[in-house]
Amino acid sequence: MLALTRYYLALLGHSQRYLPALLAYLALCVILYADPHSPPLPLFGISAGGLLVVSCWLTIALLDIEDPVQRLVTLSHARQWRRMITGAVLTVLACSLVLTAITEVWSAIKSFKVQPSALGIGLLAHLACALLGIAIALPCSRLLVHRIGWTVLAAVITLVVVLLAKIPLVHPLLHALTDDEPVGGPLVLALVTSVVVLAASFFAVSALVRRRS
Repeated sequence: MLALTRYYLALLGHSQRYLPALLAYLALCVILYADPHSPPLPLFGISAGGLLVVSCWLTIALLDIEDPVQRLVTLSHARQWRRMITGAVLTVLACSLVLTAITEVWSAIKSFKVQPSALGIGLLAHLACALLGIAIALPCSRLLVHRIGWTVLAAVITLVVVLLAKIPLVHPLLHALTDDEPVGGPLVLALVTSVVVLAASFFAVSALVRRRS
């Protein structure tokens, strides 16, 4: 599994498909954390929402890099669709954790009001959003949707619904963070639902891909 994750990291890095998402996220952080007097939790709410989109982008970009022949070669080494998809998930999760670490360090350096508890909340909020972004991307990727136009449309619609509609996933958490409300309950809800949705997405996509192959 580690070898497969390294392969996917190299593949994503060589393709440079991560650059638009990375530059957009860093630009967002530059804008958010420019004022050292801003309270950290609302900023974490916005950057966590940004990471939701970025993790979705990276997952789709990674799974869409390989053409059918390359994917069959990768599958022959991975031996199972689940192992191959797991490698992709771990790759994007690693990238998301790096971006989260950059955000946390950036916030701690630039802000005068950051406390360890706020950093912990920010870390978990970004993690929940990253997991949900991966879960959204899996069924929208080339594994199931073979035309990039339909992939983009499905991903964008789902992201808009998740971020703006009052669905009990990460929306309550982002709302609590940006409005400076209590975040304990929404944070637990976001973490649990993100893990559940990712697990459901993973097993459903794995089963469908295996049935189609």
